[in-house]
Amino acid sequence: MNFGEAIKSGFNNYANFQGRARRSGYWYWYLFTTLVSFAFGVLSSGKTDNFFGVIGGLVSLALFIPSLAYVVRRLHDTNRSGWRVLFVLIPLVGWIFLLIWLVTDSEAGSNRFGASPKAG
Repeated sequence: MNFGEAIKSGFNNYANFQGRARRSGYWYWYLFTTLVSFAFGVLSSGKTDNFFGVIGGLVSLALFIPSLAYVVRRLHDTNRSGWRVLFVLIPLVGWIFLLIWLVTDSEAGSNRFGASPKAG
């Protein structure tokens, strides 16, 4: 999956918490959201009217649900429950566990969340 396909998949599956997502797709989506946040941060710095800051906040809010859905589908790809995303509530250790799970390779073949996205 390339950068454009990952972004398209993120928006096509805006609030889809079912199924699986490839590792490359998730990390490209993460790169996209980071670049968008950075761009609005740069545009809003030093401005007195803070128009871009408000728009950037709205964009970040709009990207929250698809980002959460992508994380859940990525966890499904490693045969883990999407509820494990709540590990981020555990200071430091939870973030480390989540990062390890997100960089782990997909489970080969089908699992309880569906067929492998690598297969097709």
